[in-house]
Amino acid sequence: MVLDRKFYRRSPHQRAPSAVGFNDVRKRFDFRGIKIGRWVTEAEKARAAGLFYDALVDLMAILQGPELLISLRGTLAFQYGTGGRPGISAHYEPGSRTFALAKNAGPGSIAHEWFHALDHYLGDKAFSDAPERMFASEAWLRDATPIPHPINDLLFACFRAVMLDESGENPSELFRVSKIADKANGCVYYAEPAEMCARAFEAFVQDAGISNNFLVAGTKATEEAKMGLYPNGVQRERINATFHRYFSALGHALIQSV
Repeated sequence: MVLDRKFYRRSPHQRAPSAVGFNDVRKRFDFRGIKIGRWVTEAEKARAAGLFYDALVDLMAILQGPELLISLRGTLAFQYGTGGRPGISAHYEPGSRTFALAKNAGPGSIAHEWFHALDHYLGDKAFSDAPERMFASEAWLRDATPIPHPINDLLFACFRAVMLDESGENPSELFRVSKIADKANGCVYYAEPAEMCARAFEAFVQDAGISNNFLVAGTKATEEAKMGLYPNGVQRERINATFHRYFSALGHALIQSV
């Protein structure tokens, strides 16, 4: 059966044992819309909805923000079991601003793809001349014109910690390893700004006090992690600290605005 494995979760945010559905997900987080594939059974839908709901509750707690942060002020749509890509358990589609989980979605994909959605959403919020589909991380690397704001400055510090070394003058170790992996694979993927930042965000989420391996997994013991494609050591600590400062400030500002 799809999604029949047990997913590990350690969180202080436990809900009542009554079932939740995707309608509950949409209502709580104010997603723009939720679409379920026609081949998804009621049992599969119920199982996935509970896992997804709990993962988003945990992500919200880790980021110290309100529900509107998760749905990016109601601009983000969600799909389950429809419009997937072969061999990919989850993806973010910039054109429709949609986060999608495949029917056989594996654990650990949500944090990565959600950060892609945030990164895309922030493109024209953090930069005055970023093209519509450009992610904020790429705009930063391309020296787009920043919009002055203290919270944006904290975001730029996150990008700097991911892509540059401590001096701020040279590429980071994460970039160096990512570039080597791309050369071996004959493509550019791991070293793309959006991908490096999404993997760094995964590490930040996995290092948080809340554990949920449906939300995030694989930043420490997988082959990619052993290759250095996730931040390690001092750089990981530095990145985690910058993400913490950014999301603390962002969450506080959003809570005050509600």
